[in-house]
Amino acid sequence: QVQLVESGGGLVQAGGSLRLSCAASGSIFRINYMGWYRQAPGKQRELVARIISGGTTNYADSVKGRFTISRDTAKNTVYLQMSSLKPDDTAVYYCNANIYSERVYDIWGQGTQVTVSS
Repeated sequence: QVQLVESGGGLVQAGGSLRLSCAASGSIFRINYMGWYRQAPGKQRELVARIISGGTTNYADSVKGRFTISRDTAKNTVYLQMSSLKPDDTAVYYCNANIYSERVYDIWGQGTQVTVSS
C-alpha cells in the first residue's frame, strides 16, 4: 500500500514564506508525478504545481515566480517552497501523486492548512 504524508503548513503573515513537504511511502516502483493542489473555502480544488518523472514542472499562473516545486527522488519526497505569500494563498494544500506500485495509484495526502494573514 502506498501513502502520502504531508507536513509544513501553518500561519504566516503576508509576504512571508513556508515550505511544504510530502513523502510517499510503501512499495514504489516508479513515481510518475507528484504535485500540490489547494482548496480554499467555497472554491474548487485547483492545481498549484506539479513535477513529473522527467523533472518537468507546471505551475498555476497565480503562483508563478513565487512558488517552487522540487523533489528528492531518493526520499520519494516533493517540496513546495512558497514565498511572497498573499492572503489569497490561504487554503488547504493537498499533495497528489501518481505512483506505480503493483498497480498505478493516484493518491492524495490528508491536507495541510496554510493561512496567510494580511
